[in-house]
Amino acid sequence: MLLGIDRPPMVAVERAVNDLCAWHGQRPPARASLYNALPRFEGHSYDRASLPAHVRHALYNLEPQGRIRGAQLAYYCFNYGTLPAVSFAAGLPWLDLYQASWLRGWRPRSRGLLNAVLKARRIR
Repeated sequence: MLLGIDRPPMVAVERAVNDLCAWHGQRPPARASLYNALPRFEGHSYDRASLPAHVRHALYNLEPQGRIRGAQLAYYCFNYGTLPAVSFAAGLPWLDLYQASWLRGWRPRSRGLLNAVLKARRIR
């Protein structure tokens, strides 16, 4: 549920986790525990070689081959990318953008742009 493009309702996520816990005979976690797990949840990763050229250019100090976490990709695109790279990052799945918002080292203008995307997509 968490790996989709749009953010699912947390009530639905909580219900699915509670059902899974009941199936396995475990005590379900509190809703706060679910929210605390979101920044550390294993999200998407992308093959750097298959990304568009304008996005690869924003990853200026990384090797051209390998994989990159979605949150790190969003961070690089918003902080160091051109308008096409920022547009690409704005369309990433919600979890990548949400996790990127928890990273440190944001430039103030880039952070503001990310916050605008989060608000427009109703992620935060």
